[in-house]
Amino acid sequence: MFASSFAYHRAESVADAVSRLEANPDAKILSGGHSLIPAMKLRLAMPAELVDISKLDELKSISVGDDIRIGAGVTYQAIADHPEVSQLLPILPMAINQIGDLQVRARGTFGGALAHSDPAADLTAVFLALNGRVKVVSGSGEREIAADEFFVDLWTTSMEVNEVLTEIIIPRPADGARMVYLKHAHPASGYAVAGVAVVASMTGASVDDVRVAVTGATSRAERLQAVEDALRGAELSDASLVSASSLAADGVEINGDHYADEEYRAQLVRVLVKRALEHIAR
Repeated sequence: MFASSFAYHRAESVADAVSRLEANPDAKILSGGHSLIPAMKLRLAMPAELVDISKLDELKSISVGDDIRIGAGVTYQAIADHPEVSQLLPILPMAINQIGDLQVRARGTFGGALAHSDPAADLTAVFLALNGRVKVVSGSGEREIAADEFFVDLWTTSMEVNEVLTEIIIPRPADGARMVYLKHAHPASGYAVAGVAVVASMTGASVDDVRVAVTGATSRAERLQAVEDALRGAELSDASLVSASSLAADGVEINGDHYADEEYRAQLVRVLVKRALEHIAR
């Protein structure tokens, strides 16, 4: 199927992109395009105008300090290849290497994945587990949105229609932090039927703090707070892993489809949480 007709504008700057969104509320930002364009072909998205920000160098930088700051236009592969990011945040290349194929990773962007909020995307759960935040810009100025407040529903975020996501900001993890991303991929699409991201700070075998996030099984990436509550202050043992992972589907609304119904997906989440915690406990 072909997309409906639309206007196209290649932005010369973030300010230019913002002005186009201000002028046309039905416009959409185009970056890598690997999520938006298929949705347009299926008529799930029918923007009146595409504002292309893929050539903006101001969105393609990575800096490492107290925070790791990643421009919204940085591609998946550029993140995975960045030595400092890979060392500090090994969960990013771990997840990125499970996304699509080489062509997708060479063009798809971290910012685009978050702004699109696909319910089966990989980096949405990783972003939540890392307790990140995003910087967005509009004609009224700029603001930051915390990960816990960003994902609202299926393909919906807390961004306003006239805002452009410009930067992903991730706090530098504590020394010795442990992190992992695991997923069960759909055999046709490669998207997550269920995916789980875990980031934990620990003292010995004891969990000081932990964030556990799920994607694929719910209408948006979200934290598994029952698992987190069970793990904080606990020692990772065979018994605590079994107990915590048994709670993985509690308090979240699991989706089902013809490939994986609600019960199957809930069990997938429990299994993936247990495997992720076993990885953390090593």
